[in-house]
Parts: sequence; C-alpha cells; structure tokens
Amino acid sequence: MNNQVAWYILLALISAGVLYWLFSRWRRRRRLTQIAAFPFPETWRNILARNLPWYTQLPDALKTRLENDIKWFLADKYFDGRNGLEITDEVRITIAGQACLLLLGRKKHRCFPKLDHIVVYPDAYVATTTEAAGGVAVRRQQTRLGESWQDGAVVLSWRHVLAGAKTTDDGHNVVIHEFAHRLDQLSGRADGTPLLEDTNQYRRWARVMGREFSALRRQLRKRRKTWLDAYGATNEAEFFAVLTEYFFEKPHALKKYDAELFGILKDFYGLDPERLKATQT
Repeated sequence: MNNQVAWYILLALISAGVLYWLFSRWRRRRRLTQIAAFPFPETWRNILARNLPWYTQLPDALKTRLENDIKWFLADKYFDGRNGLEITDEVRITIAGQACLLLLGRKKHRCFPKLDHIVVYPDAYVATTTEAAGGVAVRRQQTRLGESWQDGAVVLSWRHVLAGAKTTDDGHNVVIHEFAHRLDQLSGRADGTPLLEDTNQYRRWARVMGREFSALRRQLRKRRKTWLDAYGATNEAEFFAVLTEYFFEKPHALKKYDAELFGILKDFYGLDPERLKATQT
C-alpha cells in the first residue's frame, strides 16, 4: 500500500467518524426536542409541590421554564441507584427540580453539559480517596453526602437530598452544592470561578470573591465565629459551592452581610432568591 492510498483511507475514516458524530448529535437533539414537547405530567407537579416548597410560589413563566428544564434534564441524564435504592419518579424529580433551580434565571445555559449520570445512595456513603503523604500514596475512607466528579457524574445521598429540599432556610442543600460544582467545572476545572460573560465580570468576580474568601479564612485562623459554613474555607471551589447554598437559602442574610457579594451571584444566576423567599412567607 503506497502512501497516497493510506492517506485516502485515513481521510475516509476521519470523515466517517465526523459524520457519525454529527448524526449522533442530531439524533440526540431530535430525541430531546421530542421529549421536551410532551406535556409535563401532573404526577411530577405533585412531587415538586410536595418536596420543593418554593415550586408552587413560582410565577407561571418561571414554573414553565423549570418544568421544561426538568424534562430536558431527565431525558439527558442516567440515574443509578446504589445499595438497594430504587430510582423512582420522586427521586428523579426531586433531584432534577433542585438542580434546575440553578439554571432558572440564566439567559445562556445548557442543562449541565458533560454530566452523564447521577449516582444516588439511600444515605451517606463511604468514599475511598488516595492522597500523597510524604511521597507515599495513602488510601483514606471518608463519609460523604455528595460529590461531583470532573469526568461526568454527580453522587448524592437521597436522605440528605430530601431533607435539603424540604428545609429551605438553613443554608445547606447538597443538590445545590454539587450542581454549583458542575457549573464551576464547565471552565475545565473546579477553581471557584465559573464561566463568565466578559473580562469586567471576571475582574469583579476575582476582587469580590477573593476578598471574602480571604476574610473567611482569617476569621477561622483567629477562631472567630464565621457567617458562612467553615467548609467554604477549604478552597475556592468549595467557597463558591457553599456560598451558592447560602445565596439560594439565606439571600436576605447574604445581602445584609455584603450587598456586592450578593450582587455578583445575582448577576451570575440571573435570579433574586429574596423574591422567591418573599412569596413563601
């Protein structure tokens, strides 16, 4: 086989691969569009009303958008129950509803691209991690409520998902936390700075978030009581995720603490949770 023939074969293989990729994207998009056209089941609305207190108070336009996002989410993601947990509509809808809350006000969004599946345990679970200590790999076991993997999965504890969904004012919500990580990871790594619109927004984000992250760490070093959960001081990625929980669940307290910090999150999420909270009182 001469070089020219080999070159033609290579080009044919590449072309076939590209065509297959384009066809797969078209077929997936067509399937998702068809699913999105189906009416939102009343049984799903009942689950949302029962488990997500804020859902029934949404304006009609936001409620419709949330329901459409949930349909796309469920059509695009695979749920995997572990340790005997059955993946029911309640599990799927309760998780999807909270995850899609983060997309509700965003002008430009896709339904968490690069997220392939959600792993759900009945309760807190044990994860094994490998860390380097003195040049030696050390395996440790940690009890977790949730985590977000860069390679396309979110892991959650169903008991804590349900508890977080029904208690909306304590600043703790495992679904909001892990899906904030998903938004952060869209930039290629979890570093506390998600994809923003322009240079000015990046500068403002770095200034305000950097200031408050450093302040939180200083408070902890001085053994002072902190306004935000101390876990947010672990690193910038956790600061963003914990702060997102606080933003959606304690917006009035966050705005009172720092209106500028509240403002950049409001701009990023395109939503004012204070208004949602006001409708629940």
